[in-house]
Amino acid sequence: MDLLNPKKYYGDHLDEKSREIMLKTIEFFENMGKAKLKEKSRKNEWYDDFLEFIKENRIFYTLNTPPEYADGDPDVRWDTWRICDFSELLAFYSLDYWYTWQVTVLGLGPIWMSKNEKIKREVAELLKNGAVFAFGLSEREHGADIYATETKLVPQPDGTYKAYGRKYYIGNSNVAAIISTFARIADPDGSLPDKPDKSRFVFFALRRDEKYYELIKNIVDAQMFVGDFLIHDYPVTEDDILEKGEEAWDAALNTVNIGKFNLGWASIGICTHAFYESINHASKRRLYGMYVTDFPHIKRLFVDAYAKLMAMKLFARRACDYMRVASREDRRYLLYSALVKSKVTREGEQVLELLWDIIAAKGFEKDTYFELAAKRIKALPKLEGTVHVNMALALKFLPKYLFEPAEFPEVPKMDMPKHDEFLFNQGPAGGLSQVRFHDYQKVYDSWDLPNINVFKEQIATFKEMCMVAPPSPQQMMDFDFMLPWGEMFAQLVYGHLILEAAKLYDVDDDLLDEIFDFMVRDFSKFAIDLQAKPSATDKHVEYATKMIKRPVPNKERFERMVKRVYSYADAYEMNP
Repeated sequence: MDLLNPKKYYGDHLDEKSREIMLKTIEFFENMGKAKLKEKSRKNEWYDDFLEFIKENRIFYTLNTPPEYADGDPDVRWDTWRICDFSELLAFYSLDYWYTWQVTVLGLGPIWMSKNEKIKREVAELLKNGAVFAFGLSEREHGADIYATETKLVPQPDGTYKAYGRKYYIGNSNVAAIISTFARIADPDGSLPDKPDKSRFVFFALRRDEKYYELIKNIVDAQMFVGDFLIHDYPVTEDDILEKGEEAWDAALNTVNIGKFNLGWASIGICTHAFYESINHASKRRLYGMYVTDFPHIKRLFVDAYAKLMAMKLFARRACDYMRVASREDRRYLLYSALVKSKVTREGEQVLELLWDIIAAKGFEKDTYFELAAKRIKALPKLEGTVHVNMALALKFLPKYLFEPAEFPEVPKMDMPKHDEFLFNQGPAGGLSQVRFHDYQKVYDSWDLPNINVFKEQIATFKEMCMVAPPSPQQMMDFDFMLPWGEMFAQLVYGHLILEAAKLYDVDDDLLDEIFDFMVRDFSKFAIDLQAKPSATDKHVEYATKMIKRPVPNKERFERMVKRVYSYADAYEMNP
């Protein structure tokens, strides 16, 4: 496994059609060039040219349509492996362009999960003709708290409904052919119950008819369109209904399970382009009679940035395998996909900060890709939930993960062309605390490298703390106290899948031990954070102190890694 380099992209791991899509996408952006890309970004210019390119090549149709609606086209399917590649590639060039793709993925989720065959066949035709879609979930006053949704369908005497409401933060709402919109069914007088009632939830297909649809504004200063819109007296029939009741609730959460995966791959793409630009700049810049790349602290910053970026890619690629083997009996993907969204994207923020410390003021220059990356990278961990929400979600899996491992068949590298049908038939969204996992300890025990061994000591102490000094019920309600617990658990899972991926991709010992060098350091930071919490008990402080470890230094390994990182100088530069 290596970093994406569009100038040397062969796509050997993809089938012919998928490779063609990636190469044409590279050609589109390289023909545009960096100067034009940045000019369009500064002007917040809507990307009609990109959507025309998508239409001409039927890209969203090919990547986002289940084969049963493809009229026999053998290349059309929902293939998570190539979707990851496409997400990485789009964000490598621009998160704004990636965003219209990401929002389309989310908008299609409730549609493909529904039993409404009429709409599904219509949507397949719309995709074939270049349409994009939107996901109408969040609201201005409630964000993604869908229990509190105020958008409503009011029953009419003839059995139809009229929709009223305001949706906020809805991407593509200026051009989407259909907005999959979440609402609640009101009483005939238009009132909604005070208490949450899942039986009233509904997803319906909203079309932008100006008689009933008022687009207020784009709420962000960017090329992408993130809309605020009102609907009033909008007529809805049963033909427009996607799901009702529990199934609508499940569709909302299950769509996020699919869509959140793309955020991690977007972060990987952004960081990769920023890495190339940073090494190209630093390797040519001389200060105080020496090249910037000769300074010891610059070497450390570059090696850490590269190791973190490779770890992001290893974890996300292995998590993709579990997405593709998922079933009602194997729901491990729910944790791994959540961490691709939350952990990988936050690691991406750190990679950008490390690179920014290297190139310093260069990162602000308007003609660089880096300036665009720095503005956009922080959006990714903030989409579909905050850090605290995602850590609370991850912690639901902890007891079964640590203490009740189950037996599963070994999961191979899932790079074969196939439709991932289960993603649209995930079933009830609850029961996270009952999800079982394979034994992480066996994976860790199969490795014997200095920093992996130090990390194994840290996670063994963490497990012991969870047994001997678990959080009290009061502490578990304190998200500030639980955050470092979630971080340490996420770090354990992160290392687990990185090690699995390392065997599948023949990752060498130097890179792997360097990855676990920063893993040990980061785990120690989380332990220090736990120590400092006012509600931590003496026992928690004692265990946290034991978890603070120093990685095993190795000058020879580090210098070999420096040489490897510096070999990327001039490996890629976007066309001017």
